[in-house]
Amino acid sequence: MRRFTRLTNGFSKKIENHSASVALYMMYYNFGRKHKTLGTTPAVAAGITDHIWSVEEIIGLLEKSEPKATRPARAASSN
Repeated sequence: MRRFTRLTNGFSKKIENHSASVALYMMYYNFGRKHKTLGTTPAVAAGITDHIWSVEEIIGLLEKSEPKATRPARAASSN
């Protein structure tokens, strides 16, 4: 992964960003990507899930785990 290389713009400067990127990659690799040798995802082959996950399902997990906004929404300014 280019995320581990400092020579690219994709390099993570913060450890939090790096761990989030690796976690997202591993989630897709195990649940969303069909492997040629298995014919399915590793998660389906291991019996963890019964279907190949779509990107929308994975993003839905992220949205559920995000903390709620603590700051009030900004009022739209009228000009």
